[in-house]
This record gives sequence, structure tokens and C-alpha cells, in this order.
Amino acid sequence: MMKSEMLTLTQEWDKVFPKSDKVDHCKVTFPNHFGITLAADMYAPKDAAAGRLPGIAVCGPFGACKEQSSGLYAQEMAERGFIAIAFDPSFTGESGGMPRAMHSPDIDIEDFQAAVDFLSCCDKVDPDRIGIIGICGWGGMALQTACLDTRVKATVTSTMYDMSRVAGNGYFDAADSKEARKTARQAINTQRTEDFRNGTYALAGGVVDPLPEDAPFFVKDYYDYYKTPRGYHPRSLNSNGGWAVTAGTSLMNTRLFTYAGEIDSAVLMIHGDKAHSCYMSRDAFKQLKGDNKELLIIPGAVHTDLYDRKDIIPFDKIQRFFEENLK
Repeated sequence: MMKSEMLTLTQEWDKVFPKSDKVDHCKVTFPNHFGITLAADMYAPKDAAAGRLPGIAVCGPFGACKEQSSGLYAQEMAERGFIAIAFDPSFTGESGGMPRAMHSPDIDIEDFQAAVDFLSCCDKVDPDRIGIIGICGWGGMALQTACLDTRVKATVTSTMYDMSRVAGNGYFDAADSKEARKTARQAINTQRTEDFRNGTYALAGGVVDPLPEDAPFFVKDYYDYYKTPRGYHPRSLNSNGGWAVTAGTSLMNTRLFTYAGEIDSAVLMIHGDKAHSCYMSRDAFKQLKGDNKELLIIPGAVHTDLYDRKDIIPFDKIQRFFEENLK
């Protein structure tokens, strides 16, 4: 028997983007198969035609909350005629799960599938026309979900991170060695002992603040979103204390996209050519097969431009992609 946690949800509008007068908005909850109740914002077009509409589940970036980028994407897609939900992953935001600030790649994928469960049973949604959007690290989780869930007919990844690659190899694969991984494992396992002794889970810290003058560009890029009025939110891990230090342990021994070449459904991968992370989309795309796969590179765009820059995010293209593949 599925059980749901009782969640306390904020009812006032507390997003980092303005509310659209073209959509209806409400909070919804649904359980995943691990017994964790997820919180989501549902966006629906006002004055929609009679009948069921295509549905889209949105999540990301990794360590963000639904009041940030994923909510903006969901609201935009609702303006364009879709039922869209933006959800907080397990252990984060308004969703349930203890301890907080944890994650697991298995549970991450399950969260996306639970969102598809919800849409499949929603009386406003056509269960045969469901797509997903994953942003940043959740772009990788979206692609992995497409490997697994045949109910997903179309997938969009935006400024995608392969979190398993970063966890195992470091940024730009600079720590892709046994010695580097051993050092990382030792640090994490030392922290596990301390956490158990203290009875708490130490946090790794979100985006560095104050920002060092010599910080790499991509760190400045993150700061400009998560630590400024542009994107700061009090429930965002990246804006505040970050993930638990030991949260990503299993990602080091996990590899996403093992069966990416077997994805039959449509996939659109979007990335900026100035993004430090662009290599991850380029490499993941090489694993995909079929004429319904596309890699769209946005000239001049950095990683966080695709978080919220509506003048840069190719929403017209995304709309056409879903309309063509969610017929």
C-alpha cells in the first residue's frame, strides 16, 4: 500500500520569476516507490481546449528547487499549451525524505518516474503524450529516465551535467585516476565516521560566498545565479548550505547512460557552446541512435544562461519538438 507523508507547502507565490497570467497554478503531491512524498508545482494553460493535454515533468538544476529554473520552464511550457509540473527531488525543497540534502542516482531516477506516474493518472493529461525536461544535473537524470521508462515519449535536456562522470572523474576529467578517486573516497568515508559520531550530516556548502577574485569562470557563473536576486531562493541547496558531504558517494561507482543507445523515443539536447559543461552533452549525444535525436548548440551561451534567460533558451524549438513527438 502506497503511503504519503504530510507535507507543509507554501501557498504564496515565492518563485524567483514572475507569475504568468496565462496559466493556472497549484501545488500537488505524489509518492515515489521509496515511500517519499514529492512536492510539485502544477501549471496548466488557462482557457485550454476541452480534452486531455500532453504532460511534461521538469526538474533541475542539481541542488536547485522548483521555485527556480524548473518552475520557469514548467510555467513557460504551460503558456504554450502543456500541463507541466516542476518537482522538488527527494530530500530537498518542499519534498519529503530524511535525512535532508541527500540523494541517490537510483532515487533520482525514481523521482522522475514518480512524476510520470502522477501525470499518467492525472485527468487533465493524455497518458500517451508525456515528456520530460531535465536541466543541468537533472538533464543527465532525465536522459537516464528515458533509457528506462517507455511511457516517456520525448525528452529534453538543457545545459546537461553527467553527475556520475563528475563524481568519478572530476571536472573536465581532471581527476580520472585511481589515486584521485581513492583520495576522494577516503575523505568521504572519514566524514561518514564523523557524521555518525556527531549524529548529524555535515553540509558541503553551496556556491562559494564570498566569491574569490580568482574563482574559475564557471564558479562565477553559478554565483551570478544562485547567490544574487536573479536566482537566490531560501530552499535551494546551491543558494545555501549545499548537499551533505557524503551525499554523492554512490555516484562515484555509478555510470549513467549505459543503455543510452537503446532509447527509441525522441531526445533533444540543448547546450551553450561557451558553457564549461558542454563536453558532457556532446559526449552523451554520441551514444544516442536514431533520426529522432538532436543536439542543439546555442552560440555564445554559458551554462546558466539556459537556467533563466528567456531570450536565449530556445522555447520555440522546445515547443515544436514536443508538439511533433507528443502527437
